[in-house]
Amino acid sequence: MTPEPSLFESRNTGPLFGSRKTRPLSESHAAGSNFESHEAGPLTGGLAGPFRLIDLTLPTPEENLACDEAMLALSEERGTSGILRFWEPRTSFVVVGYSGSVAEEAYVDRCKEEGVPILRRFTGGGTVLQGPGCLDYALVLPIAMHSALETITGTNRFVMQRLRGAIASLLPPQAPLGVNGGTDLTFDRWKVAGSGQRRGTSHLLFHGVILLELDLPQIGRLLPMPARRPEYRKGRPHEEFVRNLGLPAASVKRAIAHAWGAGEETVDIPPARITSLVDSRYALSSWNFRK
Repeated sequence: MTPEPSLFESRNTGPLFGSRKTRPLSESHAAGSNFESHEAGPLTGGLAGPFRLIDLTLPTPEENLACDEAMLALSEERGTSGILRFWEPRTSFVVVGYSGSVAEEAYVDRCKEEGVPILRRFTGGGTVLQGPGCLDYALVLPIAMHSALETITGTNRFVMQRLRGAIASLLPPQAPLGVNGGTDLTFDRWKVAGSGQRRGTSHLLFHGVILLELDLPQIGRLLPMPARRPEYRKGRPHEEFVRNLGLPAASVKRAIAHAWGAGEETVDIPPARITSLVDSRYALSSWNFRK
């Protein structure tokens, strides 16, 4: 299936910014320097210690959703410093927010016909389609790391500004990259990434998905228009609202890791912990279809 054109391509004129190759990070940070000054550099050291980086894609969507939950639980138990995880879906699936209604937010019969499972995550937000061409990130942050993390709104602003700066470092300086609706990364009027969070006692999980080369027409086939929509959407259908960035996943990972000062380090996430969460939650219809 031919994917929809990315933000760097048009149907008639080719890439909007010339080559799709991105500049090295060492040459490109000036493009992301026009956001709040306390967010501009890599976040290292401080109260929470260095960030640890995990690039780990597990075999199934259920295991990947469980891994994010396990990271938060283990961080609360161990009092760990920040963690940044990346993963890339291998198959398509629909994921409903914690309080979402499957019947209202997904075309259940069409999902069955196309063999696309419907799952439920333990964070809030709307229903989304994920699949090959998405890049997922998950941040576990100690709440004491920064005063902005004490509130939901402050956390959204703190994380999204840093994410915006990381992606902007890969784009030309004039690229209209912004944050809208509090938790959406946008390119001009197009949504290119969404996010959600779950708050614990000492740590929080902030995770999201960045659209790089997703099969966008599948969204309209499997998901109806959501009842709750951000004002900036202005009633636009899916095909007029979302767009792929078209950036290489490896470049995006490097930029985000740099923004958080995250370096590779072994993080012990016991497989049994993930398996237990899958068996008790993510593989069960009683969880996924509870609403």
